[in-house]
Amino acid sequence: MAGFPGLSFLGPKSKNMVVAGGLTAFVFGVYFYTMRAVGGTDELQMAIDKFEDQKGVETEPKVPSKV
Repeated sequence: MAGFPGLSFLGPKSKNMVVAGGLTAFVFGVYFYTMRAVGGTDELQMAIDKFEDQKGVETEPKVPSKV
């Protein structure tokens, strides 16, 4: 396997950095595309926040009334 002819002048560590940069760019591209495709809302976080709010109301300590 000859590899990419344009990268033949680079050393092995430099080639690894180029590949790592390309893979990182690909991953971020897929992430942002996916977030845009689903509307960019974090529905799970909103549901967690709503649950925590309800849980906080239910678990507030009951103060006994003094007679």
